[in-house]
Amino acid sequence: MVEIGRPRKRFEVVEVTGASMVPTLLNGDRLVVRYGAAVRPGDVVVLRHPFQQDLLVVKRAVERRPGGRWWVLGDNPFNETGDSTDYGPVPGELVLATAVLRFRPREEDQRSLRARLSWAVSALRPLRADASASTRLRAR
Repeated sequence: MVEIGRPRKRFEVVEVTGASMVPTLLNGDRLVVRYGAAVRPGDVVVLRHPFQQDLLVVKRAVERRPGGRWWVLGDNPFNETGDSTDYGPVPGELVLATAVLRFRPREEDQRSLRARLSWAVSALRPLRADASASTRLRAR
């Protein structure tokens, strides 16, 4: 965490826990996030939970609402871990960072060359604003 009064790093690595962003992000994935970046509909964002501000959550910014608030949803329609359907639009100041890159750590049991190559091909993926996900999620 960042100490009060100290400047925040521009980029940081965070770990994903839970299944609210499956299939985009899996439990244990790492994200490279950029603080202070402009948020666009479709971006994967890190935000402070509106009711538990010591809790950071990863969601997709679906739509900007009046007053600079964001409607955020998890990509997994079967997971009920809390998003704007529970707590409404999130104030813009609670949206801290946008995710730019996802990487998956290699599992220890991946010993064969084939398993390692498969991991290498899928481990690193840039995360760009996904307007189609924003539209699809808004329709839920």
